[in-house]
Amino acid sequence: MGTLWHNGTFFTLKQPDDSVEAVFVREGRIVEIGTKEELLRRYEQEITSIKDVRGGYVYPGFVDSHLHMIGHGEKLLSLDLSTVTSSNQMKELLIKKANEQSEGDWVIAEGWNENSFEDRKIFTRLELDEISSNRPLYASRICRHAAIVNTMALRNAGITKDTPDPSGGVIERDAFGEPTGYLMDAAVDLVKNVMPSVNKEYVTRALNHSVKDLLAQGITGGHTEDMNYYNGFSETIDVFQSLIHKDGYKFRVNLLIHHEQIENMISAGFKGGNLSPFLDIGSMKIFADGALGGRTAFLSEPYEDDPENYGVAMHSREELFALVKKARDFKLPVAIHVIGDAALEYAIDALEQYPPIEGRDRLIHLQVTRPSLIKRLKDLPVILDLQPRFVATDFPWVEERLGNQRLDSAFAWKTLLDEGLHCAGGSDAPIEPPSPLLGMHAAITRRHPAELEHEGYLPHEKLSRFEALQLFTSGSAYATGLEERRGILAEGYDADFTVLTHNLFTCDPEDFLQSDVLMTIVDDTIMYQNENK
Repeated sequence: MGTLWHNGTFFTLKQPDDSVEAVFVREGRIVEIGTKEELLRRYEQEITSIKDVRGGYVYPGFVDSHLHMIGHGEKLLSLDLSTVTSSNQMKELLIKKANEQSEGDWVIAEGWNENSFEDRKIFTRLELDEISSNRPLYASRICRHAAIVNTMALRNAGITKDTPDPSGGVIERDAFGEPTGYLMDAAVDLVKNVMPSVNKEYVTRALNHSVKDLLAQGITGGHTEDMNYYNGFSETIDVFQSLIHKDGYKFRVNLLIHHEQIENMISAGFKGGNLSPFLDIGSMKIFADGALGGRTAFLSEPYEDDPENYGVAMHSREELFALVKKARDFKLPVAIHVIGDAALEYAIDALEQYPPIEGRDRLIHLQVTRPSLIKRLKDLPVILDLQPRFVATDFPWVEERLGNQRLDSAFAWKTLLDEGLHCAGGSDAPIEPPSPLLGMHAAITRRHPAELEHEGYLPHEKLSRFEALQLFTSGSAYATGLEERRGILAEGYDADFTVLTHNLFTCDPEDFLQSDVLMTIVDDTIMYQNENK
């Protein structure tokens, strides 16, 4: 009738370093924590299974508060350029990929980041034509807010010199007004709309790959935004339901629904809330701006390295207000992507005008948060979704974008926590690798793992180990209103555990990256076990 988990150090995360040696679970919920001897004596007649965590260190299940699960699966299945460190290497990989495709097939890649290249090169359509002249080529930037395409892809999308910039997007042009092949935000959709549509089998395969990988990285659940890109709401939610309800995967999923799919969700008979112990419909997702890397994050002052550019507002202030009101009409909270401070100000204005009816709103990323906006955030029932790993990958070029004067308001995670704001931790996979340990390392050290001698970017914003762990446990639970059921190890809480080889409270920060996942346990069930340890 119940399971006794033992032979490990179980960190409750109620307080730093608070631990017990055993946990008794019944019907997927923790009944009591304590010593093995105490629990054996008290529940002797109820214990039907005794599980050994092999001397590991056990934490409440790690949950990614913001990622794109199907997109992560796609990255596992496609040409991944995210680790490429030179434009020459990127060119070689694209040539190889193009040569593997049949004539006329699309060459698709993702994850390139010019900031990782010494020459900071962004390929033009003419250069991409040299790589692939008889196949359309599409390569998404790491932020997924920009892409480069060749001439054939532009032609297929009907993009010419006379094509106007779409609302919320930019078609970069040369001195003669011709498209260069570099597209930003909504302009990317002009090409994506003519790319081969994905079928249900492909989406199912991508999601299966994603969940298996996430479980192997110690992740017991994720808050994911996928519902507007894979043939609409009904087909995508069917894939999620099949995976969890029919195929038997135990993985906690909270679905963010893109604002363009809300009517489809309602007409399909769904509404916000719990669908099962493993699947929830959460907030309505809205994009307010783009990303700093591609200079499409919407700033109140121009970019330091592009003085005529303030970034891209995906919606006017009035349009954003209307979208938040739309969510309230359906009694939904909102989740708004805000990277620049101008986008954040628009979002705060809208949330003040239309407070949530049910649930909690969330703001995602907040990479530039000037002090006057933090003061207003404190008066809102809002959760901040942070991606600590961005510190490791976006610095030092962030300083080029923002300049020294704005730098103290950038990636200011410690400041937000110290102000009493509720924060959750995610990866934004496939933008970054989904490993929570990478995110925690970045939150604690404020640098890339390779920069061992670096004191950390804005070191006063470093988080403690306990704060970093809370982002991916109790912080993620709070984001979905489940802080009384998930995020710590305590009586009545779900039996979701992440078992590691290292004590994250005492090991060297660099050993976070050497720690192996021994087990991932969801609902009292081992969903991943490392057979090599």
